Amino acid sequence: MTSQELRRKYIDFFVKKGHTEIPSASLVPENDPSTLFISAGMQPIASFLMGEKHPSGNKLVNSQKCIRTDDIDEVGDKFHHTFFEMLGHWSLGDYWKKQAIKMSWEFSTQELGLDKNKLAVTVFEGNVNASKDEESIQVWKSLGFPEQRIIKLNKKENWWEPAGESGPCGPDTEMFYWTDNKNPAPEKFNPEDSRWFEIGNDVLMQYNKIAKNKYIPAKQKNIDNGTGFERVVAVTNNLDDNYLTDLFLPIIKKIEELSEKNYKNVSEEIKKSIRIIADHLRAATFILADNTKIIPSNTDQGYVIRKLIRRAIRHGRMIGIKENFTRKIAEVVINLMSEIYPELEKNKKFVLDNFELEEEKFTKTLQQGLKKFQKLEIRNQKLGQKKISGAEVFDLFQTYGFPIELTKELASEKGLEVDEKGFEKEMKKHQELSRTATAGKFKGGLANQSEQTIKYHTTAHLMLAALRKVLNENIQQKGSNINEERLRFDFSYSEKMTDEQKAEVENLVNNWIKQDLKIICEEMSLDEAKKQGATGAFENKYGEKVKVFTIGSSFAKATADRENNNIVSKEICGGPHIKRTGNLGKFKIKKEQSSSAGIRRIKAVLE
Repeated sequence: MTSQELRRKYIDFFVKKGHTEIPSASLVPENDPSTLFISAGMQPIASFLMGEKHPSGNKLVNSQKCIRTDDIDEVGDKFHHTFFEMLGHWSLGDYWKKQAIKMSWEFSTQELGLDKNKLAVTVFEGNVNASKDEESIQVWKSLGFPEQRIIKLNKKENWWEPAGESGPCGPDTEMFYWTDNKNPAPEKFNPEDSRWFEIGNDVLMQYNKIAKNKYIPAKQKNIDNGTGFERVVAVTNNLDDNYLTDLFLPIIKKIEELSEKNYKNVSEEIKKSIRIIADHLRAATFILADNTKIIPSNTDQGYVIRKLIRRAIRHGRMIGIKENFTRKIAEVVINLMSEIYPELEKNKKFVLDNFELEEEKFTKTLQQGLKKFQKLEIRNQKLGQKKISGAEVFDLFQTYGFPIELTKELASEKGLEVDEKGFEKEMKKHQELSRTATAGKFKGGLANQSEQTIKYHTTAHLMLAALRKVLNENIQQKGSNINEERLRFDFSYSEKMTDEQKAEVENLVNNWIKQDLKIICEEMSLDEAKKQGATGAFENKYGEKVKVFTIGSSFAKATADRENNNIVSKEICGGPHIKRTGNLGKFKIKKEQSSSAGIRRIKAVLE
């Protein structure tokens, strides 16, 4: 079964079960400062899991683009990926455990034809905060699962917790498949055996976390299914290596051509490098192709792109690719995936130009690293030292992109040794710092929808309306980052704002706040919203039915109010928002600066 057939089969199956297909959201979160990228299918619909009404109904399905960077150093095995697709379906307060588990079982065994005798599951064993998930156990038994194929695990393994201080949560039940084609599946399921492959997970959101170790029953019980697309494609084709599926094979073949290496007939170390190149350049291609137009840099998402590209280049050099090659791999990814994700073809020039520029920059950095190594060599000769310290080896790696293998090779040619243990120590320190920094990004979490945060969501609409009046009516939102303390807002404009312009924007927003305008939410088709003049930077996120927030009037009074200039803002948005502008407080711009070429950034507060 091809990947395209499987993706379509999953979505069509759940559409037949009453779900509505929604499009994949952008890889960059909208109004969520807690994380750099969308890392799970549920993330873009977090507010709806918390009770907001979704315009497409209470049963949804899609394939969501995701980026995960927390285990980027583990990429290189057969199944870890930085970019991946998460097949997902959701019940927002509709069906519950029995129906959810039965659908997962039916899809796996009947639609995909997976061998029932190779399936096993895990469930939550219970703790002081929540009882054992007996309901799921009984459902699995009713489907024919014997006791020894149902394993009860602890909170660490079978519980989904929100990243922040509060939010919906609950036990999960995971489905595993036996991937060893040479040996039959053992009667007893051992989740520690790597030949058991997790293929899907039903999160059963029946609690709300209100504080650390404090939970209450949820008013709205949700089902959040996540099915690893790449893994399921491999399993259904009897492959134990995701990189041999049609999602990766054309990329692997291009790397083979460039390196003159055969993926199937090389050492595991070279295979690892080939996988890293394929994974990292695939991920970087998707991030660059995202309509948010992020470029390689030294901060946030741009830093991730830079790290992915440079790590891929290092591994390319290690396996013998001497020419600039990242652009060529990106072209393969675009040709392979653009039918499903049209933004790849739409933004092709932007993607390829940035690959080319970043590779040229990094090549120069590598040359600087060679000069640095030569200085170390001369110094060691003068001092009579035969070993390059771990800190120096790490500096070559971190600053100049030198993999330790390259440093060892150069050192060997000069009769020098490398302090590998010291290097590993420095690397562990660096990784720990990176993890700490990444964890900091999750402060607040996906469920951070406090009253103040919601006020800032509404303020963003007022500010955009004011910017259009003061600067240019065609200004578009290019991103935002909202927390309880401030609003950060990116918009399309190439010139620095004057003090007078900033003051005018502040005055407009504060006047609208003083007028205590109504904020009306209406649901309609996307076409109808556009006909009515509604705008939205993220309109492709919600599918055919959308929510339109009008500040100042509803569409029912649109004609009269437009004539009287009573409509301030009319935008497609997922919410949440307050009911009246008079509850916002005083608006103040704290800073206005450049974000990137043609993009300005405002940081503002409510006092």
